[in-house]
Amino acid sequence: MILTNLYAIFRKEFQSYFASPFAYIIAAVFWLIGGFFFSAILEEILQTLSFFEQSGQLSVPVDVAGQFIDSFFAVIISLLLVLLPALSMGLYSEERKRGTLELLATSPVTNWVVAVGKLLGVLAFFIVLMMPFWIYEIIIFSNASPPINLNIILLSHGALILVATAILSLGMFISSLTDSGILAYILTFILILFLWIMDAIAANLQEPFKSILSYLSLFDRYTDLVSGVLDISSIVLFTSYILLGIFLTAQSIEALRYQRS
Repeated sequence: MILTNLYAIFRKEFQSYFASPFAYIIAAVFWLIGGFFFSAILEEILQTLSFFEQSGQLSVPVDVAGQFIDSFFAVIISLLLVLLPALSMGLYSEERKRGTLELLATSPVTNWVVAVGKLLGVLAFFIVLMMPFWIYEIIIFSNASPPINLNIILLSHGALILVATAILSLGMFISSLTDSGILAYILTFILILFLWIMDAIAANLQEPFKSILSYLSLFDRYTDLVSGVLDISSIVLFTSYILLGIFLTAQSIEALRYQRS
């Protein structure tokens, strides 16, 4: 029964993006900007490599794929800091605006099921947005010499999905607090920006606050994983943010359920 309800909410949320003109605008802008940087970064790396080859300064094979991953994933995460709040801002705010959130709050479906279903729905749409870039990477990296380290590729993409899920989960909670999508977007962006630059803030603090804020920084953990450093604490941190967003969202809807009862 729980899985049935979960799937129903997931399907409804996922399909809603394909019925929204705003989602198509987001996709078009993301693909346009992301595609530009994809080709520009790759072209710059290849031109630099060609220059060194022609000048005889290239004595060892260059890991083109690895350089591309480092550069492109630094750009793509910057785009996602702007994109993901736009995807999450309507998860609950639209329900509030249309008055259907009260129906969810008073339904027999648990708050956790609703929150997880909505999060999976928006995450699935995000994965759809990333698919064209993954196809390009497969085409390019399949002929890479030296062969690219598959573990780094999987770890980099896993890090991207984890940080995206964490941002969407926290954005979902903020969306549950207001019926204004614009306000939800602004608050989510501010929160994620704070979590992203937390390591820079920590640099100006004394212990133990420096260590605590550095540990909570999304940026440090993301860059470690993209660089191929598998640190369990990074995965634990991202998972904690995801669960925190789901928990706070469930409590927010529970508060609304209590008000209506």
